[in-house]
Amino acid sequence: MEYKQYYVYILASKRSGMLYVGVTSDLKRRVFTHKNDLKDGFTNKYHIHNLVYFEVMEDIKSAILREKQIKKWNRAWKNTLIEKANPEWLDLYSKLMV
Repeated sequence: MEYKQYYVYILASKRSGMLYVGVTSDLKRRVFTHKNDLKDGFTNKYHIHNLVYFEVMEDIKSAILREKQIKKWNRAWKNTLIEKANPEWLDLYSKLMV
């Protein structure tokens, strides 16, 4: 049986800008798609391209539940979550590419 990981992630347009919360099984590919506006949608429309946070999950059900939980949070809670792991709001995409 193949082991698969799932990711809950947050993209930001800038520190005080728009946020996008998503879930995927291929974080590199998904962020590449967002960064290069390869699909029409929210991230393309609002230029949300910086990966500022992600969590690794072991099953898709947990990942989807976590995504829904974070989406319901107010902005201050999301900011706190991001800043605990990434205080400078750096784009983490380059770290995925190594």
